[in-house]
Amino acid sequence: MPKTKKRLGLLTGGGDCPGLNAVIRAVVKTAENEYGMEVVGFMDGYEGLVENRYRTIDMKDVPGLLSQGGTILGTSNRADPFRFPVLQGDDYVYLDRSNETVLNFESLGLDGLIAIGGDGTMAASSQLAAKGLRIVGVPKTIDNDLLGTDQTFGFDSALQTAVEAIDKIHTTAQSHHRVMIVEVMGRYAGWIALGAGLAGGGDIILLPEFPYDLDPICEQIKLRKSQGKNFSIMVVGEGAKPAGGEMTVSRLIKNSPDAIRLGGVSHRIAAQLEALLKLECRVTILGHLLRGGAPSAYDRLLATRYGVEAVHHAARGQYGRMVALRDNEITSVPISEVAGKYRRVTPDHPWIKTAQAVGVCLGVPQDMPLEEYLAVLHK
Repeated sequence: MPKTKKRLGLLTGGGDCPGLNAVIRAVVKTAENEYGMEVVGFMDGYEGLVENRYRTIDMKDVPGLLSQGGTILGTSNRADPFRFPVLQGDDYVYLDRSNETVLNFESLGLDGLIAIGGDGTMAASSQLAAKGLRIVGVPKTIDNDLLGTDQTFGFDSALQTAVEAIDKIHTTAQSHHRVMIVEVMGRYAGWIALGAGLAGGGDIILLPEFPYDLDPICEQIKLRKSQGKNFSIMVVGEGAKPAGGEMTVSRLIKNSPDAIRLGGVSHRIAAQLEALLKLECRVTILGHLLRGGAPSAYDRLLATRYGVEAVHHAARGQYGRMVALRDNEITSVPISEVAGKYRRVTPDHPWIKTAQAVGVCLGVPQDMPLEEYLAVLHK
């Protein structure tokens, strides 16, 4: 029997974050209302497309999704179709199952696929697009580190969660005259640490992009104490590392595309500061708390705008592109241009200039321009 309506595939890949369900809702509503399309959702990201696990999603499935965290489709950050983990005995082997992925797509009669995810999802999507899969990408990550877009959805919600935590920690820091260190996610990009540190009134902000020196940190804490401020708030991205040192790895995951799991750099810093300053330090690691909860109003709007435009792109046959936010307008960029690339904090970013203007210590010498400090480190 000939197909009577167009069908769109949909998946959510990588780490979860607030706003995924809002995109799902926008895709389903736009597909049905504007184009009479059917939406097929794959379970657990690309894993569902590789293993042919899917469900039809329609209007009855989307009420309440706008404010609901997580994803009703499930997700996976280990399901790269080109390096798919399969357990054989006690060990994993990695197989290229990209051809099966394309065959599954074609056998379901899909006209296109909307892939929601971060750098890993976009990298796999770019490779699949090169094999002929018709894909539109939607940028998602709490780290805000995806190239090609001014902002990913999920970031604003994570930022809000981090700031609320810092606000609460402030009162304990003041009461007990302590150095309080708040560690947030951000492996290679420090957007959460920088944004939350600025909005939460952090005195010291350490980012993965700028290796830190303990001396300026100690000087900042001493200066505050000399001014009668007997506490300090430090916000640290999990990927922060000392000058000449490495990131702090908490463990390795054998069957993950990126095996490194970070965490604990704040405990190292706390121990060093206590030894140097004879001050009590306390550490709070927010971790996966930043991924949870309802999306912020901003992320609900952004996720909805992305979902609507992704369907419009699919309906127009504009595949191989990722929808993006540029100067508050929704546009798109080639997926191949953003795949596997990171958007990092730069020394000339306005948030960095703002931090320096209000006296925030970035863990670098105060008498040396940031660009010069980085140049010296990279020699």
